[in-house]
Amino acid sequence: MRGQPVRVYKDYVPVAQAGDCGQKRSQTIEGNPSFMRRAIALATENVLSRVGGPFGAVVVRDGEILATGTNLVASTNDPTAHAEVVAIRAACRALGDFKLTGCAVYASCEPCPMCLAAIYWARCDAIFYGNRAADASDAGFDDAWLYRELCLAPEQRKIPMKRLMAGEAMASFDAWRALPDRIDY
Repeated sequence: MRGQPVRVYKDYVPVAQAGDCGQKRSQTIEGNPSFMRRAIALATENVLSRVGGPFGAVVVRDGEILATGTNLVASTNDPTAHAEVVAIRAACRALGDFKLTGCAVYASCEPCPMCLAAIYWARCDAIFYGNRAADASDAGFDDAWLYRELCLAPEQRKIPMKRLMAGEAMASFDAWRALPDRIDY
């Protein structure tokens, strides 16, 4: 993606260029250790119960746990059932809204690219994590290759990608733009 134009989506600051982690933030945030302990406990319980991998997450709003999640990838045969995604889905159901503005996510481990994207799409205010991505890698969960793939142009990625029927595909966006009562997100 280096040298490609950067698209700005509403109030979010995109990654400046591939390989660059974007703008540095000077804001300091403080987490609550009791919520992190809960996320870690969920992760450990998940392993010991043999339900899934060593990942747990808690979504918190106004000082209260709104939802929890654990990694259910193997037990549900769902590669998207990561702890953060499971917790986000439960929190959205609990609120009856796809936006989790005002919420913080506590995760036992630094979110993978998919979970990080889900947290951003849900409009969460903060992320607190216990283990680093490097710790996950040492335990056999290496996401570094995914981060590298995201930095590549689509035609350079390991899974082949090719744009197809662009003109016809644009009809769905045209229909969306014309919809007067659409819900923007």
